[in-house]
Amino acid sequence: MSNKEGHGGFRKRKHDTFPHSQRRDGKDVNSSSPVMVAFKAFQQELDARHDKYERLVKLSRDITVESKRIIFLLHRITSAPDMEEVLAESEVKLDAVRQKILQVARELLGEEMHQFHRAITAGLQEYVEAVSFQHFIKTRSLISMDEINKQLVFTPEENGKENQTPSPDAQDKEPGPWRLRITPVDYLLGVADLTGELMRMCINSVGNGDIDTPFEVSQFLRQVYDGFSFIGNTGPYEVSKKLYTLKQSLAKVENACYALRVRGSEIPKHMLADVFSAKTEMMDQEEGIS
Repeated sequence: MSNKEGHGGFRKRKHDTFPHSQRRDGKDVNSSSPVMVAFKAFQQELDARHDKYERLVKLSRDITVESKRIIFLLHRITSAPDMEEVLAESEVKLDAVRQKILQVARELLGEEMHQFHRAITAGLQEYVEAVSFQHFIKTRSLISMDEINKQLVFTPEENGKENQTPSPDAQDKEPGPWRLRITPVDYLLGVADLTGELMRMCINSVGNGDIDTPFEVSQFLRQVYDGFSFIGNTGPYEVSKKLYTLKQSLAKVENACYALRVRGSEIPKHMLADVFSAKTEMMDQEEGIS
């Protein structure tokens, strides 16, 4: 048999050409050498960072789920007889979400937030959407980013509300006050998602005979859309991508207001929701075809 490889044979690896006596096993490596000590430190640092990232992803998922539940609860206001009771319940649930955000703040204490921003951005956007939806129902206005950030400053007394085992990194840090700042991008994306919930609130209100809410929502959405139009394509990619969805929500609300103004007296109140739902489905189909 020739020295060359045959068809289907295995190619010899480079270290196979060395005699067995010249190979170096892992046992021969000096674990106390400066290089090994340095790389072990790198390993521990990377493992700790990865564990922290996974903990933040889990917290963000919990914040997202609880915020969605608050939004579903707030949609009951259009048909609930006692609005104050629903708002009080939503405030209790928002406090529970803030305790989750407190845990995020503890994890990020002493860290560069932007290194872990991707792990928590989904939860923060959903929280902004929930708290801004509640604020709109109460005041018919948009909550500012500064107001949201003021709610995310936690004193040591508030830190003691949630009896959670702190992370290993946070145990050695000074206690409070803990703070987490919503970034402008998270705020804008949360407000953009808010417009979809306001559109649903508008349609539900019409079905319950509330004629004033659709016009209030329409005026508010126009102001929000004008604000986003100033940003245009100069902002982050995610913001410009959601501008189209915002425009769709505004068009559906304006269509509902137009029907109320022109044909409101012709359509019985108990049939308004069905009429607007049918028109909304037609608009969605037309947009899908185009």
